Amino acid sequence: DMTDRYLTITLQTDWKGALRAMGQAAQADTYQGEVLNFESPGQFFGQLTEKRWEIVHAAQGKGELSVRELARAVGRDVKRVHEDVVILAALGLLERTESGGVVCPYSSMHIDMYLKAA
Repeated sequence: DMTDRYLTITLQTDWKGALRAMGQAAQADTYQGEVLNFESPGQFFGQLTEKRWEIVHAAQGKGELSVRELARAVGRDVKRVHEDVVILAALGLLERTESGGVVCPYSSMHIDMYLKAA
């Protein structure tokens, strides 16, 4: 079922390795899910703040929502939520619809955080 999309968020400084793994997944016959890579935990937490993560979570599995509905769901100001939606859409965690709404296309998301001793 192609509509069941899932996302793996990875934290890899080795972005070439991440690209290589994505290239291998793209050549596979079956859907391997999609990957969003951050080069550092700082970059990850800088972009995916707790409040933004709440928006993603509120949108998950709900189909199309307006920014206003999302703002109501997380109990925040529409203007602020809109600013966050723009960033989340740029990251690919949310997708904008033709009518200006928002949809979270992933039925599941997994954060793959690998911390190695220096």
